This record gives sequence, C-alpha cells and structure tokens, in this order.
Amino acid sequence: MSMTRTNTIDPEEVAKFEAMAAEWWDTDGKFKPLHMLNPTRLDYIVEQISAEFGRDLTTNRPFEGLKILDIGCGGGLLSEPMARLGATVVGADAAEKNIPVAQIHAQQSGLEIDYRHTSAEEILKNSEKFDVVLNMEVVEHVSDPLAFLTACRQLLKLNGLMLCSTINRNPKSYLMAIIGAEHIMRWLPKGTHDWNKFITPDELFDLIKNVGLTPVDQKGFVFNPLKWSWSISDKDLSVNYVTASINS
Repeated sequence: MSMTRTNTIDPEEVAKFEAMAAEWWDTDGKFKPLHMLNPTRLDYIVEQISAEFGRDLTTNRPFEGLKILDIGCGGGLLSEPMARLGATVVGADAAEKNIPVAQIHAQQSGLEIDYRHTSAEEILKNSEKFDVVLNMEVVEHVSDPLAFLTACRQLLKLNGLMLCSTINRNPKSYLMAIIGAEHIMRWLPKGTHDWNKFITPDELFDLIKNVGLTPVDQKGFVFNPLKWSWSISDKDLSVNYVTASINS
C-alpha cells in the first residue's frame, strides 16, 4: 500500500477544540463527559495492550519498552496514564492550543511526554513506527476517515495494535450524544459533534479491514444514568464503542 500524504485535518473540527483547550483538565468543564468516561476507556486500553504484548500489570512499569502514539491527544488524558505505566509516549494533536496545555500538565505531573502539534500524515514523513496507536474519539472529526486510518496503520509496527473508539450513527446516538449531551445536559458546547460524521461499527470494521488491519475485538462503552457511571459491554455498541485491530 502506498504511503498516504492526504491531509485529513478538518479545520472546522480543529477550531471547536481550540476554543476549549484551556479546559482539558477541568473535571467540571466542557470535557466533563470525557473525564467521566476516561477510567472505563483506560481499563479497556490497558487490558488490550497488556494482553497483546504479554505485559504483567502487577509490575511497576508494565509498558516499559513500548512506544505509543496518542493521536488526537487533546490535553493528555490518555497520554499521561500511558507514560506512568512506563511507555514512551508521543501525543499528537491538530489543535495547536492543546499542546502547551498538555505540556504544562505533564511537567507538573513529573512526566516526560513528547507532545507535538502535528497530524498522523506528518508523523509518517519521519518514518516513525509505534507499537500502539491510540485513536480515541478522533475518527469522527477528520475529513477523510479512510485516509486517516490508512496513515494510522502505516504508523504501526508489524503486529502493532490500534485502538479506535468513536460514536455509532443511529437515532439513539443522536438523542444521547447530540440532544442529551449538548442541548439538555450542556456537557459539551452545541455543535461539538456532527451526527452525520458518526460511524457505525460495521462501517468502521470495513474501513479497518480496507486499510490492511485485522479487527480482533469490539466493545461498547455504556452510560448508566441511574448509577451515573460508565461500563464496558460485550453487546451494547449502540452509542459509544471501541475496536482493537492488529497490523498483521
């Protein structure tokens, strides 16, 4: 497969997150939903990485020696836990204002993370390869999902792991992610998500297979409004969901 050079950055999507950059680490701010979801998605990420690379999570730095790319890293909500687990982490984001926020927080936390204002396509030019690509809540914000996922695959080492989460496209996701989160609860600014850019699990699996990756797992992230908490589901992929795939 030829190297991808297409720029998949969507300027309108970048502008939305530029406007919210200063609030990344405010647990009651505009990223409150992500802070609520973060422990659940971290559980999935850590489980998948440890299983794929045979890492013992009872050790102090189980991900030592692994190089991880957190594409669309935002303020570093995933980059920092990966660094604490011992991984060498590159955090990349197309929104320039996110980078200094992430850098300052990492410094305050005593963590060394290579944060860059860049894109997956630009990183490819450096011929860098990663054991893991974290592609979480990004694919619904790019201009060309196929080209973006192609770049992510090309950034993986042989037998590398990509974890990709996004939002399903159906009436329930419109009700929950658009009407509920943006208009009723006002957890996110109106217009943060475009329902038309949401991707069904079947569509994402087809995209993943088309770029040369092998899907090996999918789970749902399910919000329980009664318990006010998130959990991982084997069956319910109706709104938020995550996939794991291997560059075999």
